[in-house]
Amino acid sequence: MDGEAVYKLIPHVELLCLARCLLNHRSLGQNTEELLARLRVNFWHQRLLSDVSPTLQQSIYEDLSVLEQRILSIRAASEVISPAEFLIERATIHTHHGFDVKARNDLTAAARERSFHFALTGRLGKRTKYQEKELSQLVVLAKIENQQQKSYGQIESVRTSHDASMSNIELSTASKPQALDLNDDTLLESIAFTRTTDSPSGSQADESIPESLSSLDPGHQPQLEPLDAIILLATASSITNASPADGLTREETLPYAERVLSGGSSNWQVYTQALLVRSRIEGYKTRTIERGVLQLQALVDQVIAETTAVADATSSKTKEASIGMTSTTFLPSPKQLESAPISERLRYIHALASPPRWNLEAELADRWVTLGGLRTALEIYERLQMWAEVALCWAANDREDKARKIIRHQLYNSAITTSKEKLLEDHEDTDVEHNRIERDPLPADAPRLFCILGDIEKSTEAYERAWAISNYRYARAQRSLGKHYLATGHLEEADEAYAKSLKVSPQNHPTWFALGCVRLRLEDWVGAVDAFGRAVQIDGEDAESWSNLAVALLRLPPEISASNPSGKTEETSLKHAKGNSGFGDDAQLQHISTVDPQKHIREAFVALKRAASLKRESFRIWQNLLSVGVQLAPPPYIDVIVAQTRLIDLLGKTEGERCVDVDIVDALISHLIAITPSGREGSDRGNGAQIEGAIHDKEIVSQRVGLERMIVDLVQKRIAPLITSSRRLWLITAKLSLHLRHPAATLSAYEKAWRVTLNKPGWDTGAGTETTKNIWSEVSEATIDLVDAYESLGERTRESGMGVGELVAKDWKFKARSALRSVMSRAKEGWEGDATYESLSERLQELKNS
Repeated sequence: MDGEAVYKLIPHVELLCLARCLLNHRSLGQNTEELLARLRVNFWHQRLLSDVSPTLQQSIYEDLSVLEQRILSIRAASEVISPAEFLIERATIHTHHGFDVKARNDLTAAARERSFHFALTGRLGKRTKYQEKELSQLVVLAKIENQQQKSYGQIESVRTSHDASMSNIELSTASKPQALDLNDDTLLESIAFTRTTDSPSGSQADESIPESLSSLDPGHQPQLEPLDAIILLATASSITNASPADGLTREETLPYAERVLSGGSSNWQVYTQALLVRSRIEGYKTRTIERGVLQLQALVDQVIAETTAVADATSSKTKEASIGMTSTTFLPSPKQLESAPISERLRYIHALASPPRWNLEAELADRWVTLGGLRTALEIYERLQMWAEVALCWAANDREDKARKIIRHQLYNSAITTSKEKLLEDHEDTDVEHNRIERDPLPADAPRLFCILGDIEKSTEAYERAWAISNYRYARAQRSLGKHYLATGHLEEADEAYAKSLKVSPQNHPTWFALGCVRLRLEDWVGAVDAFGRAVQIDGEDAESWSNLAVALLRLPPEISASNPSGKTEETSLKHAKGNSGFGDDAQLQHISTVDPQKHIREAFVALKRAASLKRESFRIWQNLLSVGVQLAPPPYIDVIVAQTRLIDLLGKTEGERCVDVDIVDALISHLIAITPSGREGSDRGNGAQIEGAIHDKEIVSQRVGLERMIVDLVQKRIAPLITSSRRLWLITAKLSLHLRHPAATLSAYEKAWRVTLNKPGWDTGAGTETTKNIWSEVSEATIDLVDAYESLGERTRESGMGVGELVAKDWKFKARSALRSVMSRAKEGWEGDATYESLSERLQELKNS
């Protein structure tokens, strides 16, 4: 389908083909049961392919749309699936296609349908055997509303009639797969949580979780029903799918699997899936890597031992499949109590989306590759006849020659004698490769093999061949081609390749992002806006797409928009309107002048705000938000203050005062002074005017007071502690203090501005470079400013703090003269006779005469 192939050794694959033919036939009815069956068979077909098929994806989501109306909106009494189970299955489909936000929304709705509450939180406990102090450990608290705690093997009463039909089967078995022990000399088998009999208090209290959960003992929680356990496992999958594979993600997802395993699951397959999720996470930790691999091996052994068909098939394909799939168990064969009837294993198979056994074995082989067990991994891949994986395995170990040989062997027949071919291939003679012809027919996964060959050989011909033999439907071929052209600098060709890929697979978010980046480099601003706009429509949580969308919007001229890519103004259409309606030139010019010059700036600002909310640790996004915000008229002052504050939080410790945009802060204070010229709202009004103004402008006054408070906090609490060498920042601080009528703080800021200027080197050495002269001018200017500040503020009284009512600086004349003498004495040798020096001398003489 669309150039994607299924695994070639699937046993009885003809049954899947028959089911697809029947359920997708145009004569099929449109009742809920038939639609649900078609949805499931199409999704299983999708999961069996090596990559997502756009054709199947479209069909699946069309059926989902119809089923949503019937199951969630109408809620017919004769429905064949409960709303909660439908939501879980839809979340699994979303996760497979990469729509993780939609998946989590569905899982939240499913939990609400079942009155199931769960929360990831922290509880005190010990993780190691020698740990003395209890620390906060991540744990998932989960239970159904009003659920009582049950021992293992005891099943909750089922809610729907369909669940009720299975209760006898589930009650008849308490089987579960074997969960291997950790057996580590340091780590405990599981976290030993502090036992709590009452609601947690102190550091353990968490107001964000329901009271019914906060009262749970994290080490002894009630057993979960199967669907509730599936909700937790699906939540873990959606988190892993959307987040990078780092330690923090694994620490966040492990508690979900542990919660399912802690009390045991009432369904064998659900418990198996929980073991699989845990083994995937533990495979990356030094202390748990052994248990993770062995647990995965145990699951592989059990699944293969119980699902491999008896080898009495008559068809050659079944025999081939049996040869490829049969293997002896690595660990001892599972016991009877570790097994379960087929009905139990298949009960929740659609909601769980457990991997097929060959994918499970391939995952085990991949785990061996990460551990360095290359030979073991190759044995598994070769037995499964997964030649693409074999080649990728060799390529990942710097044996690209071996990988190329394997791929070419699957795609080509030799045109020369077998003995000569064997002799030359043993010597890896490249001449043999040029004398090969393609196999007829090509293998089903030929498009993928050609793409892998193109990756190894950096060959555009291989990608083009993959595209052609897939009947121009294999989107990965064009994606790989676009990536190749982008790496080699052929931007026009990369744009074309990505566009072709998206015609086939329009829901591929990474491709829209890559296309947008190419168009940015091509300065195709309209095209870039369209590409990044589609990217954020598919994944609204991608901060980089929002940020790049803002960049493209800022480059668009005001008269151009994504809906008007031609770039033409409205003049042509207005002329046509003029001919029909008799409008004159004045009306036409007036209409053209209505083009909003700040439309794209506002749109870019909104996009950057979204990006900043998603990626709060990116200082570049906050810098862009700050610079775009001040371009608006009027600027969004609160957002500008928030952006500058966030930049200080991110860069203050490393960059210091350099992370402060001095011009913007100065403009903020000027704006504050402009809207409250007297320093306090209404201070110059009479009582009657104050009351009348407060009633008339209550909301404006409230906003003004809030803005003033934010600016004061920004300058005094955030910026002032960072200032080390910026005279201008101290002057801004003085400007704000003077506005707030704090003369003592104002004078102190002028003094600090003067001192940081004196600390600049070279100003007292005399005329030299232009830089030295500029510094001397700044020193003299700072000195005059300080003297003026002494003169205007020294005799004022303090309004707050220590010494209220006293003069700010009663000896201000002495301090002013001292400052002048200090500067003049240091500059006498180098600058005596200079006009600036003489102005300082005159100012000193004025002070002496006053």
